[in-house]
Amino acid sequence: MTTSTHTLILHGTRLSGHVHRVELLLHMLGLRYELVDAPAAVRDGAAFRAMNPLGQIPVLQDGDLVLADSNAILTYLARRYAPAGGWLSDDPVEAAEITRWLSIAAGELRFGPAMARAVTLWNMDGDLSRAHAIAGRLLAFMEQHLATRAFLATRAFQAAGRPTLADLACYGYVAHAPEGGVALDAYPAVRAWLARVEALPGFVPMPDSTPPVRT
Repeated sequence: MTTSTHTLILHGTRLSGHVHRVELLLHMLGLRYELVDAPAAVRDGAAFRAMNPLGQIPVLQDGDLVLADSNAILTYLARRYAPAGGWLSDDPVEAAEITRWLSIAAGELRFGPAMARAVTLWNMDGDLSRAHAIAGRLLAFMEQHLATRAFLATRAFQAAGRPTLADLACYGYVAHAPEGGVALDAYPAVRAWLARVEALPGFVPMPDSTPPVRT
């Protein structure tokens, strides 16, 4: 494993699942980093837009390198600092499976559990019923998938398996799905997977959000 000689800078907010997946890997790799708070007002400013014209978090600064997009940052960190750590794979089938889950994290997870949470907690524009429907389909799929696997990219015939970037990319918004009104009670395999991720060395939780008071 390669260590950094300087402190990495991560721009984001602790309540963002996109930021949390990067924090998880930074902690698990033992890399020194500073989280710079980047709420919406900051992301609309010229300085932030110079780093990411799309105005999205997270953004990572590693020396002179500036990277945006959480899954791209995960890939960079794994290749740069832990090329033999198993977070990615050179095996074609396993690499494809990891990529599939990164796509799911940017698709169904984003528009299902993550959207439901954002609408519920922060009144973000979005269709809550549609987000709940997407979340239900995704969790049913994950429940079936994880019934025979320890981690998301593990092949079904493997007894144990190991965590990859797929697990880090999907963990946060699934773990916090109840904050968006998406219950996990009916998904024991998913809950067991969450517990396995939480037991990994270097794991740090994403803070719980306090539901808004309804009047």
